[in-house]
Amino acid sequence: MPSQPVRSVRRTVRVAAPAHVVYGMLADAPRWPVLLPSYVHVERMDFDGARETLLAWEFQDGRVRSSRLRRTLRPQAHRVDFEQDDPAWPGDTVAGSWSVEPDGAERSLVTLWQQTPNAPAGPDGLDADTAGRLARLREAAERWDRLDELLLAFEERMRVEGPAELVYDFLYRVEDWPELLPHVDGSSVREDRPGTQVVVLDTAAAGAGPAAEPDDGAAGFETVRLCFPHAGRIVFKETAPPAPLTAHSGEWSLVPDESGLTVVCAHRVLLGEEPLEAALGAGALPVDARRQVRERLGRESRQTLRLAKWHAESPVRRLRQGRGGSRR
Repeated sequence: MPSQPVRSVRRTVRVAAPAHVVYGMLADAPRWPVLLPSYVHVERMDFDGARETLLAWEFQDGRVRSSRLRRTLRPQAHRVDFEQDDPAWPGDTVAGSWSVEPDGAERSLVTLWQQTPNAPAGPDGLDADTAGRLARLREAAERWDRLDELLLAFEERMRVEGPAELVYDFLYRVEDWPELLPHVDGSSVREDRPGTQVVVLDTAAAGAGPAAEPDDGAAGFETVRLCFPHAGRIVFKETAPPAPLTAHSGEWSLVPDESGLTVVCAHRVLLGEEPLEAALGAGALPVDARRQVRERLGRESRQTLRLAKWHAESPVRRLRQGRGGSRR
């Protein structure tokens, strides 16, 4: 068979952020889910200081796509070379590079070059993919001087004296949550592949702040969840979180020890920059948004953790009571 022609695309955009800031975002791949909309999760498999292998999951066009990236980081040149095995184009490898050049003290020129055989042409092809990735990077990078104020990370923890399998089972079966959790009114779950869930939760005005009316009703929020049962982890990301959030990702993790386990729910949040009054009421400030988001997500996490604890510990209590009764 004749060899297929190789498609190649190179695009450059001007970004209102210093070159070292833009390069830092490109290099720090595990933070992409909270900065770049399409990424659900990025896992670093190995790293020797210059070369790394990443597993990345993206949510595009209603589907979760996974890929493996091999990258070489060149911090002195502000350049990242990569090869990406993309299941959207079976048998093909996307090769390319990101390069960042200073354009003054607080601006830069960012170039993305990609090439692959058999890439589809047209609006959904390599050209559109390249342009879209540059646009999303530019939007994230141009917040660089406000990220300390806009980013928020925190955890909720709970000790459980019960089997990890029962805790994981409760967290996995999200379709049962409307019957158990007070902040969840309804749910639908689509699982195209085992362990990859697209969930819509109906929660009573979950994103509402003081400006919301009490009878606003339920709001459906879509979340992508990646479930790793052998590791005791469920990674999640909301695809369109409610104001004042722009991005919300996190992870449920089970940490066993000799006498039981600790269940951790970690959250990573990027706040929006639109006028906060619309979401939180007149006179709202960024510190009010941070407090409101921390309180709401923390409260919902604790409710879920308490139910998971009860689910895991109840059989243990019944077993102990049964043994005690048999001895009398």
